[in-house]
Amino acid sequence: AGTSPITRASGRTHSVQARFARNDRLADALQRQAFSAINTSPGARRYYDKQRARDSGYNPALRQLGNRLVGILHGCLKTRTHYDEATAWSHHATPTTAA
Repeated sequence: AGTSPITRASGRTHSVQARFARNDRLADALQRQAFSAINTSPGARRYYDKQRARDSGYNPALRQLGNRLVGILHGCLKTRTHYDEATAWSHHATPTTAA
Protein backbone atom coordinates (compact mmCIF):
# COMPACT_ATOMS: atom_id res chain seq x y z
CA ALA A 1 0.00 0.00 0.00
CA GLY A 2 3.05 2.23 0.19
CA THR A 3 2.48 3.20 3.81
CA SER A 4 5.96 2.37 5.03
CA PRO A 5 8.54 5.17 4.95
CA ILE A 6 11.73 5.12 2.89
CA THR A 7 14.87 4.83 5.03
CA ARG A 8 18.21 5.81 3.54
CA ALA A 9 21.50 5.43 5.38
CA SER A 10 25.05 5.88 4.19
CA GLY A 11 28.05 6.55 6.35
CA ARG A 12 27.15 9.19 8.91
CA THR A 13 23.83 10.30 7.42
CA HIS A 14 20.47 8.70 8.05
CA SER A 15 17.15 9.97 6.68
CA VAL A 16 13.56 8.78 6.80
CA GLN A 17 11.29 10.15 4.09
CA ALA A 18 7.66 9.73 3.12
CA ARG A 19 6.86 7.46 0.21
CA PHE A 20 5.11 9.40 -2.56
CA ALA A 21 4.67 6.67 -5.18
CA ARG A 22 1.79 4.67 -3.76
CA ASN A 23 -1.78 3.64 -4.32
CA ASP A 24 -3.62 6.58 -2.74
CA ARG A 25 -7.01 4.85 -2.69
CA LEU A 26 -5.61 1.85 -0.86
CA ALA A 27 -3.71 4.04 1.61
CA ASP A 28 -6.87 6.10 2.29
CA ALA A 29 -8.91 2.93 2.79
CA LEU A 30 -6.34 1.62 5.28
CA GLN A 31 -6.39 4.90 7.20
CA ARG A 32 -10.19 4.83 7.40
CA GLN A 33 -10.12 1.19 8.50
CA ALA A 34 -7.61 2.03 11.24
CA PHE A 35 -9.71 5.00 12.39
CA SER A 36 -12.83 2.83 12.55
CA ALA A 37 -10.95 0.06 14.37
CA ILE A 38 -9.94 2.51 17.12
CA ASN A 39 -13.61 3.04 17.96
CA THR A 40 -14.73 -0.60 17.74
CA SER A 41 -11.80 -2.82 18.69
CA PRO A 42 -10.33 -2.68 22.21
CA GLY A 43 -7.13 -4.35 21.00
CA ALA A 44 -6.69 -1.85 18.19
CA ARG A 45 -7.33 0.99 20.64
CA ARG A 46 -4.63 -0.32 23.02
CA TYR A 47 -2.18 -0.65 20.11
CA TYR A 48 -2.97 2.90 18.93
CA ASP A 49 -2.61 4.31 22.47
CA LYS A 50 0.71 2.46 22.84
CA GLN A 51 1.98 4.07 19.62
CA ARG A 52 0.86 7.51 20.79
CA ALA A 53 2.60 6.97 24.14
CA ARG A 54 5.83 6.39 22.19
CA ASP A 55 5.54 10.00 20.93
CA SER A 56 4.14 9.06 17.50
CA GLY A 57 1.86 11.64 15.99
CA TYR A 58 -1.75 11.00 15.03
CA ASN A 59 -1.10 10.03 11.40
CA PRO A 60 2.00 7.86 12.06
CA ALA A 61 0.12 5.98 14.79
CA LEU A 62 -2.84 5.42 12.45
CA ARG A 63 -0.48 4.28 9.70
CA GLN A 64 1.19 1.78 12.05
CA LEU A 65 -2.21 0.50 13.16
CA GLY A 66 -3.26 0.14 9.52
CA ASN A 67 -0.08 -1.83 8.77
CA ARG A 68 -0.81 -4.08 11.74
CA LEU A 69 -4.38 -4.65 10.54
CA VAL A 70 -3.08 -5.63 7.10
CA GLY A 71 -0.75 -8.11 8.81
CA ILE A 72 -3.67 -9.58 10.73
CA LEU A 73 -5.70 -9.85 7.51
CA HIS A 74 -2.78 -11.56 5.78
CA GLY A 75 -2.54 -14.07 8.62
CA CYS A 76 -6.27 -14.82 8.44
CA LEU A 77 -6.13 -15.36 4.69
CA LYS A 78 -2.98 -17.48 4.93
CA THR A 79 -4.35 -19.80 7.59
CA ARG A 80 -7.95 -19.64 6.29
CA THR A 81 -9.33 -18.64 9.67
CA HIS A 82 -11.85 -16.03 10.72
CA TYR A 83 -10.79 -12.88 12.53
CA ASP A 84 -10.71 -13.32 16.29
CA GLU A 85 -10.15 -10.26 18.48
CA ALA A 86 -8.50 -12.24 21.27
CA THR A 87 -6.08 -14.01 18.95
CA ALA A 88 -5.26 -10.95 16.87
CA TRP A 89 -4.23 -8.72 19.77
CA SER A 90 -3.21 -11.26 22.44
CA HIS A 91 0.52 -10.53 22.23
CA HIS A 92 -0.13 -6.78 22.54
CA ALA A 93 -2.24 -7.13 25.68
CA THR A 94 -0.80 -5.73 28.87
CA PRO A 95 -0.02 -8.60 31.24
CA THR A 96 -1.69 -8.46 34.61
CA THR A 97 0.45 -9.13 37.64
CA ALA A 98 -0.82 -11.62 40.16
CA ALA A 99 -0.25 -10.57 43.75
